[in-house]
Amino acid sequence: MPLSTKFDAALTYASELHRTQVRKGSNIPYVGHLLSVCSRVIAEGGTEVQSIAALLHDAAEDQGGLERLADIRRKFGEEVAAIVADCTDSYVEPKPEWRPRKEAYLAALRNKPKASLLVSLCDKVDNAEAILRDYGEIGDAVWARFTGGREGTGWYYRTLASIFQTAYPGRLADTLSRVVSGFPTGGRAT
Repeated sequence: MPLSTKFDAALTYASELHRTQVRKGSNIPYVGHLLSVCSRVIAEGGTEVQSIAALLHDAAEDQGGLERLADIRRKFGEEVAAIVADCTDSYVEPKPEWRPRKEAYLAALRNKPKASLLVSLCDKVDNAEAILRDYGEIGDAVWARFTGGREGTGWYYRTLASIFQTAYPGRLADTLSRVVSGFPTGGRAT
């Protein structure tokens, strides 16, 4: 699938939006995560629309809420905006309470279109791999980065893995399940 200049514009837009953002607990530019998610979408045979949405999947949640989503819709179209919306669990800052927000996201996930599920699954695989890698490097200190701590974060990712096994089964869902199986169980963040 050749990518058009619309993809180029989305890449620039995402880089500009997230320029000062870093991954939790690191100095790694956040755009690295967006590129990784996009790369996974492309590798899984995703469309240009899904690839653009992968670059922008956190834009509304982290960089401007519903106004940002409207801007994405204007610049990149309804299909991209719909996928971004499906990947978003909050449009406001400060974000609502963590557990109910995650529960609502999980409850809606099963009914999302396949186009959105692919982008969300690529995002969750990338996040889970980063968590497991950092856990291997710094141990339990990694859980302090997350509102849900070790117990909540583990619950969330195990539930995601279970949902994706039925909603979007295949190699990528298996990867998420395998990675999440490496998370420690029980306990609390230190």
